[in-house]
Amino acid sequence: MASQDIHHDRILIIDFGGQTTQLIARRVREAGVYCEIHPWDLTAESITEFDPSGVILSGGPESVIENNSPKIADEILKLSVPILGICYGMQALVHQLGGQVEAHRGESEFGYALMDVTDACSLFDGLSDSESANAQLDVWMSHGDRVASIPEGFRTVGTSENAPIAAMANAEAMRFGIQFHPEVTHTKQGAVMLQRFVLEVCNCAGNWTPGNIIDNAVASAQQLVGDERVLLGLSGGVDSSVVAALLHKAIGTQLTCVFVDHGLLRLNEGDQVMQLFADNMGVHVIRVNAEARFMSALEGVTDPEAKRKVIGNLFIEVFEEEAAKLEGTAWLAQGTIYPDVIESAASSTGSAHLIKSHHNVGGLPEHMALKLIEPLRELFKDEVRRIGVDLGLPPNMLYRHPFPGPGLGVRILGEVRRDYANILRQADDIFIQALRAHDLYDTVSQAFAVFLPVKSVGVTGDGRRYDYVVALRAVETIDFMTARAAHLPHEFLDEVSRTICNSIPNISRVTYDISSKPPATIEWE
Repeated sequence: MASQDIHHDRILIIDFGGQTTQLIARRVREAGVYCEIHPWDLTAESITEFDPSGVILSGGPESVIENNSPKIADEILKLSVPILGICYGMQALVHQLGGQVEAHRGESEFGYALMDVTDACSLFDGLSDSESANAQLDVWMSHGDRVASIPEGFRTVGTSENAPIAAMANAEAMRFGIQFHPEVTHTKQGAVMLQRFVLEVCNCAGNWTPGNIIDNAVASAQQLVGDERVLLGLSGGVDSSVVAALLHKAIGTQLTCVFVDHGLLRLNEGDQVMQLFADNMGVHVIRVNAEARFMSALEGVTDPEAKRKVIGNLFIEVFEEEAAKLEGTAWLAQGTIYPDVIESAASSTGSAHLIKSHHNVGGLPEHMALKLIEPLRELFKDEVRRIGVDLGLPPNMLYRHPFPGPGLGVRILGEVRRDYANILRQADDIFIQALRAHDLYDTVSQAFAVFLPVKSVGVTGDGRRYDYVVALRAVETIDFMTARAAHLPHEFLDEVSRTICNSIPNISRVTYDISSKPPATIEWE
């Protein structure tokens, strides 16, 4: 299948800073339609180049009635494609099209609400979550301001107790506004509403499916690479494993995988990865032992961004050295996924902040001898796993917790040292094996230990102990753009803490990280 087929229909999601913007994207993708998230201040040229089939305006924390609040670009309002405004997006539509938004005089509306459908609307027709004669929908609200009057041409199609104008529609102009969040599961019919918008209102075909994505990636790789050779930086994680399967399907023996053992892997991971690929992939893998080289380069480096740059640059050096040994190698393949791209990007005016440089994105040197190929760059993590299933990869490979390319380098705070890495490896293994033993491993999305280069006083027998601290981290997430700390049983955490402190003489204290993302990131650095 040609590349343009799965990208022919495309939804542009304008991000006003809402915490659930990525969930909108996931719902659109689940409906079988390609979409991209872009900041509200993207350029007119970018809008024209994207050529959307429809636009969704996300929620956000600002107030449209405040000065300098984010605005909908004029170029978007000039488009003749359907537009759906969600929460802040609805209020921005109202504000910029001549309606009125006001601050709540009474109660704000946060959480569950019951919306009465008051007029016909293609998003709601035939939907109801109650047995009453009038259609009522369970929705999830999160707003302080509210719409006081709607622009000319619009009709009020939904109302709730604290939002007299909870939904509006201009069917002729194909513009809609909803005060609630359809992307969250608390809005029971929300996925249906978004599906109707992209498939029926925007008239998208729904070609964004795992099978079509695979066909597209294979065809694109074949066209891009030609008869040249590709070197894949293999980590053994989900992303690089799926890239290996895709490229092996596309170009066969033109692919060589290089597994760099940088001394920052989990316990026995190097041997496990090599065995796993020998058993399941049939792909040629070269193992490079570069621990001494990486440790030397990281000596004295404490800043997280600097560490990522050092590790990313050294990875490329190793890959290029290996490529030089393989005649005809011109490409470097990586397992970059869409959240990596979003988190490493800044908006056109600089209003969106860089969260961190990913080794696959911001960690690369400016000039490389190899050309870059990233088949998963458009995909969320759950999409990667789904195409991995279609490619026949084993579950223990696909559902293994993610592990960052810089490895333990970003799980050791401050300077990376060999003795720190050895301590952390042991603690991390105890935690992971305990999760498996208690059937908790598959209930969390990612779990690991973090080494803190500080010492804490403890007691061993009758003696004083003064040793290091480790933190345990386990999160639950779908797309890794947002996450919450896993609610692991206290008894389990107590058991893991005791085992770590009793088994590893260098650790005197274990903590559990309960931070969500946002405001924290999943990794500590």
